[in-house]
Amino acid sequence: MNARASARLYSPELLGLATGLAAFPLTGDLPLRAEARSRSCGSVIAMGVALAEDGASIARIGMRVSACAIGQASAALLAEHARGVDPERVIATSEALAAWLAGEDDLPADWPGLAALAPARAHPGRHGALLLPWTAACEALSSGAGPR
Repeated sequence: MNARASARLYSPELLGLATGLAAFPLTGDLPLRAEARSRSCGSVIAMGVALAEDGASIARIGMRVSACAIGQASAALLAEHARGVDPERVIATSEALAAWLAGEDDLPADWPGLAALAPARAHPGRHGALLLPWTAACEALSSGAGPR
């Protein structure tokens, strides 16, 4: 990747998003858990999720992220907007992101902030990192472990 392409990919907006992860620590009281690793870049995300008492929405989310700025920004966008969201919407957004990266669909418009990730589509080596938090969230939400 040349310096010009890198500058477009790692915009100030994207780098700023990555710093938001500090507000979502992975704590021991988040019962639905998963860990995902990107085979393409080696990034790792451990995630915990707690659902509302009725199980209909996400109450809290936390994560430990070892990823590039793309993975961190994607994780921050997921975490910042997950509270109160139906778990099925997270799964649907994950699937829509994968389709978008594969060139099969448009960038999902119903999850705030995803436009900041748009430059990553032209960098297939970053696709795994972008999808990683969404993969971990889907795994955690489907784990069904622990109290809700």
